[in-house]
Amino acid sequence: MSGSNGTDESPHEHDDARTENVGSTAESAREAEGASAPTERFEAVDPHREVTEPQAGSATDQKADVEAPQPEAAEGPEASGAVEPQVDEPKTEDTAAPQAPAEVRAESAEQTAPTSTEQAAPTGADEPPTEHVHPSEAPTAVIPVVAPGNRAPGDGSSADTDRLLRSQGEQNPAQPGPAQSGPEQPGAPVPPTSTAMPSAARPPQGDQPTQQMQAGPPQGPPPVTPPPPGGPGGSGGDGDEPGRSGSNLPRRTIALVVGGVVALLAVFYVADLALSSGKVPRGVTVAGVEIGGMSLDAAEAELTEQLTPRLDMPVDVTAGDTQGQIVPSEAGIGIDWPATLDRVGSQPLNPFARLASFFGNDEVGVVSTRDEAALSAAIEKAATAAAHEPREGNIVFEDGTPVPVTPQPGQQLDVAVAGDVFAERWPFGDVSLPVESVDVTVTREGLDRALAEIAVPAVAQDLVVRGLDGAVGVLPRDAVGAVLSFVPDGSGGLEPQYDTEATIGILAPQLAPSETEPKDARIVLDGGRPTIVPSETGEMVDWPVTLEKLPDLLKEEGDRSTDAVYKKAEPELTTEGAEKLGIKEVVSEFTTSGFEYASGVNIRLAAQEINGAIVKPGETFSFNDYTGPRGAAEGYVESGIIEAGRPGKAVGGGISQLATTLYNATYFAGMEDVEHTEHSYYISRYPAAREATIYDGAIDLKFRNPFDTGVLIQTIGTSSDITVRIWGTKTVDVQSVTGNRTNFTSPNTITLPAGSACIPSSGAQGFTVSDTRIVTDARTGAQISNTTRTVRYDPVPIVKCISPEPEPRDEPSGGGDDATSGGADSEDAPASAPESPAAEAPAAGGTEEE
Repeated sequence: MSGSNGTDESPHEHDDARTENVGSTAESAREAEGASAPTERFEAVDPHREVTEPQAGSATDQKADVEAPQPEAAEGPEASGAVEPQVDEPKTEDTAAPQAPAEVRAESAEQTAPTSTEQAAPTGADEPPTEHVHPSEAPTAVIPVVAPGNRAPGDGSSADTDRLLRSQGEQNPAQPGPAQSGPEQPGAPVPPTSTAMPSAARPPQGDQPTQQMQAGPPQGPPPVTPPPPGGPGGSGGDGDEPGRSGSNLPRRTIALVVGGVVALLAVFYVADLALSSGKVPRGVTVAGVEIGGMSLDAAEAELTEQLTPRLDMPVDVTAGDTQGQIVPSEAGIGIDWPATLDRVGSQPLNPFARLASFFGNDEVGVVSTRDEAALSAAIEKAATAAAHEPREGNIVFEDGTPVPVTPQPGQQLDVAVAGDVFAERWPFGDVSLPVESVDVTVTREGLDRALAEIAVPAVAQDLVVRGLDGAVGVLPRDAVGAVLSFVPDGSGGLEPQYDTEATIGILAPQLAPSETEPKDARIVLDGGRPTIVPSETGEMVDWPVTLEKLPDLLKEEGDRSTDAVYKKAEPELTTEGAEKLGIKEVVSEFTTSGFEYASGVNIRLAAQEINGAIVKPGETFSFNDYTGPRGAAEGYVESGIIEAGRPGKAVGGGISQLATTLYNATYFAGMEDVEHTEHSYYISRYPAAREATIYDGAIDLKFRNPFDTGVLIQTIGTSSDITVRIWGTKTVDVQSVTGNRTNFTSPNTITLPAGSACIPSSGAQGFTVSDTRIVTDARTGAQISNTTRTVRYDPVPIVKCISPEPEPRDEPSGGGDDATSGGADSEDAPASAPESPAAEAPAAGGTEEE
């Protein structure tokens, strides 16, 4: 602010700080105080008014330079009639030009005042004049009053200031504010607005301190105005001189504080680095064991004590939805201590890293050694337990009720990755192994749709199929599950599958009375000659056509019934077909005899099974298919067999005599040998190298009809022999040539406890023999084939049955006819493989029927 000199005629500088549009009220108030009062002008600052920096070289600055006289030395404080508070101001040397602008001098004076409430608000020289404002509407401002440094003592400035404050309070008691002084001077330049009244342009001379007072009680915080551009010390000032450092002081203080803090942190950093040298970095943990701040030796000892026992403790392992345990030591896991300690690292030099170590932990983990074979075995075991196939959504039927099967994804363990994960995570006591999910294709929505649209309606009621003659077939609702099933359709849903065969299996027996079975043509031997019995055409249900609408029938809400569709059923062998077979004469026959009663029972039963069998051109006949099974339920009895290379007994024994008879009949009929096996040792009632054994389910006799005409098998059995005839059209003649016996071998002796299990035998020699079959054309005599088969027979063992009582010695039966003394049809174990590639034989010690 600016002030006027007193009226004591002392030489002082007079600065005018004008405020535009000064009201008459302020002027009248000043005159009422007395003519002797010093003249002072106060400037009210509108806090909402824009403040600008005065521009250099403006008219206002030039006028202030011309009008401002040079200050003189101020009088001492004794001259003043009033006592004012004084503040010691350090002496400074003004470096500005002697004739500085008034605005600059005002700012300099304002900076010398230590009052904390003052705010500098420089205003540009070209600011337009303010409007006339009534004091009651004037903005509130805090107005400091600064006594000029060169004012003479006793100039009454303190009293003047008090009067001014009182007059200002009387003008606007409700809203105290600065009074506007001085008459309005049209055309006068407007000085820069400021809340502080500047003192003399130069700093005080001599020892007189600069005094500053604040007029009026503060009613709130002072208005904040932006600092003037050009530096914190004022317009163009550098702010380093005393009296000009008001706004620069906080920066210096902050700089000093920041510098002190940085220095303190640097000291702390260096001290912390020195104290932690050679130790484990702060906050480091290994598998949860805290070793931060320890020496390396202490850290190793702590880790060894804490982690070594964990190698023998079971680790919980989770793989998807399965859980188990693995003992690390059993899985080949160990601890690599040097590598683990290397992970700990050295003290970090980064100050931020050191600071962060105070607030967190750094887990470095354990470096494990591993036995790959043991680890793979342990992980494979876990993988087997964790793996399961996906369960597709489906619908099953339980007691006629459809039950949805919720789809469940499968999973499989990634063995290679799982081994690495376990080796890394085992010290923490709980390891989650990675698994791969195997997705399902059926969604829950697709499952629900199939359930509601297909399954539930299918079991709503029974299905009825009406046949001829009142026959009815019913598919019960609780049996639908045997007919209806579901498979994924590839689009998230289920596709129904209807089992036609299962449906026929349920309905066909119920409609069988309405059907007429077809009958094949038969060839019977009447009066010693073959006669054809004509075939019959049948009428059967056409099930594929009848069940075409099965899916729609199982969805019907009303009557679920349909009519069976019938069709003609032709026999497999029609009358015309039987006539074309050419079965008109006997082409071959063969007879064997010499069997005991039990064997005869079994032989005649099997002969009835094959009697009348027709083998069409190109077909293959199987003895076991026609006659098996041959057990007690079928009427077969116990008879002689060959077991473990010696005679024995079993149900169905003796059938091999019928097989030998059939083989020879087909042999001379020119049939093609497909499969047959000789006995293991020779039986005298059979031709050497031209006989066959049989055993249900193990050893078979098969032949094929190679001709264009069919053949019929006729069997004739008596109590002592069995004959097989082959009927057809004779086209070939067959001749058998049996070779000499060679390579004889002697029997061994077997001693067994006496009883039913022991059948004594005097034994017989083994030998080798061959047979040659020559086939010629019956009409021309031309040779068609010449085949030789060689057979090696084992010797018949000598069997002795030992009992407590002496038994009479058996006489040898000779090397030829019957192999046993207990029965004519006892036979030995299967022979070893003959030389002919066409022959097949079981291993020695097997079982075969006689």
